[in-house]
Order: sequence, then structure tokens, then C-alpha cells
Amino acid sequence: MFILVNLKAYPCDPIEVATAAKDVAEESGVRIAVSPQAADVRRVAETGVETWAQHVDPNDYGSHTGSTLAEAVADAGAEGTLVNHSEKRMKLADIDGSVRAAERAGLETCVCANNPAQIGAVAALGPDSVAVEPPELIGGDVSVSTADPDIVEDAVAAAANVDEDVDVFCGAGISSGDDVAAAGDLGATGILLASGVAKADDPRAALEDLVAPL
Repeated sequence: MFILVNLKAYPCDPIEVATAAKDVAEESGVRIAVSPQAADVRRVAETGVETWAQHVDPNDYGSHTGSTLAEAVADAGAEGTLVNHSEKRMKLADIDGSVRAAERAGLETCVCANNPAQIGAVAALGPDSVAVEPPELIGGDVSVSTADPDIVEDAVAAAANVDEDVDVFCGAGISSGDDVAAAGDLGATGILLASGVAKADDPRAALEDLVAPL
């Protein structure tokens, strides 16, 4: 099980979370990564934790003021990137462009989608993974694996029907080890979460709870 912690633009200390994630990953043997804001990618990567960008744009070098260049986040130490998060929606053609840009820069990719139908569509673009995240559950206290387990199972099936090599992650409302275990039982191979760790009073304790069942 892969645990990817998205820090969004929360007012947390990215280094504190990154250090906690690195320590818990080493102690538990569970793969844990942190996805900070672009400005913090290098600092977070320097802690030694696996680091992901929150977004890359579908462009190469050139006249693209304000864009997040895949090569730039890779040079800063990122190993992967989210694409099409519910808070950073993209058109399908641009999702494809961002996946290709990430591949060009050697970044692993996880494309987010709202439902199983969208999961099937983005899985066809050939990312390394997809994450199903019903928007109404993002940032809440109820996980998608508990609120609507059929969405997770159907997302797993939708991705497999298109490309069996694409992993399926479960996002939205994940906050406990029980949520992680439930997602795994439904066929997910990873977890995408944010507030459960980024807003926790003790990020290390939150991470330890997440990995406890694994």
C-alpha cells in the first residue's frame, strides 16, 4: 500500500510532515510520499522523503510564464506528480499533455478523477496510477471506502478494463488506519489523503495510525 500525503496549500510545516513521513516509512516499511506546494518541493525532497509535485503543466520549455514545468520539479527532487486533482481540474487533452510531460521528465504519475467512468477515461492515457476522489467527500470525515465502497470497487474494475498495469488509489476522507485497510480490501493499492495528516496536531502520530494495519 502506497500512502501519498498531499499538503495542498494548508498552513502546515512541510518539513515537519516530511520528516515524520520519512521516519514512519523507514520504521514501518510502508511506502509514504509527501506532495508539497511547488515552492517547497526542493526543501521537502532534501529531507529524504519521497516527494511528489501537486501538478505539472502540459508544456515543454519555452514561453509559458506561470507554468509548472515537469523538468523543474524533477530537478528540485520530485519523483512523481499528481495530475487533475479535484482542486486543479484539467481538460482531457491537457491531462494527456501533463502525463506526457511527466514521463519526459522521469516523473511517476497519478491522475485523479471523480468517478469510475472518469477513471476509465484517464486510465486510457497510460498514467502509472489513478485516484478516485468523489469531490463531495474531499476534506471530510467520512472516507470514500466507507461512504460508497462501490465507487472504489467500480474504479478498480474500470481501470483494469482499460489497462491492468494502472494502479488505483483511493482518496477523499481517508484519515485512519481502518480507512486504509478498507480501501485495500476493495482493491486499491494506494491512498491519497491531505487533511488527515497535514491538519493533524501530531503528523507523526497520524501517519503511525495510518500504517498500523499494514
